[in-house]
Amino acid sequence: QGQLVESGGGSVQAVGSLRLVCTGPGYIHGNSYRGWFRQVPGKGREGVAVIGYGGSTIYSNSVKDRFTVSRDNAKDITYLQMNNVKPEDTDMYYCAAGRALSLNPDYVSTWGQGAQVTVSS
Repeated sequence: QGQLVESGGGSVQAVGSLRLVCTGPGYIHGNSYRGWFRQVPGKGREGVAVIGYGGSTIYSNSVKDRFTVSRDNAKDITYLQMNNVKPEDTDMYYCAAGRALSLNPDYVSTWGQGAQVTVSS
């Protein structure tokens, strides 16, 4: 109930692709936005991509044109398709439920447990 579970993490070579999957209710505590965040050492979590229930999206500049966030509301699934990955994309990626179309983690109410992505050069 009200939990988010990530899957699909793993190791990939640079310029390859990987898809992260997040399963969980479309609304958690009234929050319908779904996002992907990653951990920045010493700085906390930063937003990668966020999607609204109707499909509106926002991306960080570092992943724009390479990553695509999407969701299947009927199946309560959110995806992050990662293409042309780079070694600097190596990180723990967290699925999140939030109350705004924003990359600011302050708007997040629920976090998943995280999925590790490792990109080798």
